[in-house]
Amino acid sequence: MAIRRDEVERIAELSRLRLSPEQLDTMAGQLSSVLEFVAALNRLDLSASEPGTFASSEGALRSDVVNGRRLGAEIATREAPESEDGFFLVPPIVENLNP
Repeated sequence: MAIRRDEVERIAELSRLRLSPEQLDTMAGQLSSVLEFVAALNRLDLSASEPGTFASSEGALRSDVVNGRRLGAEIATREAPESEDGFFLVPPIVENLNP
């Protein structure tokens, strides 16, 4: 599946990215390669494969380390450029262009 240049332009516009014509062509090729890879993965016959085993979401990942999966708001926002009452402050990403 190939991504057309005009589709990359629209994605860049939505992402608020300025790309040169050369970058648009490069990005179209790279995105097309990613989609082709995913399509190849979808074609794999995995019917004879057993499901993999994943780490449990409960308990510690290592028996010798206390479960430290919780990240408090104070620690999470400590290095943030702006925070207030344990929340990250971010600029608005949607603007009302037609009031």
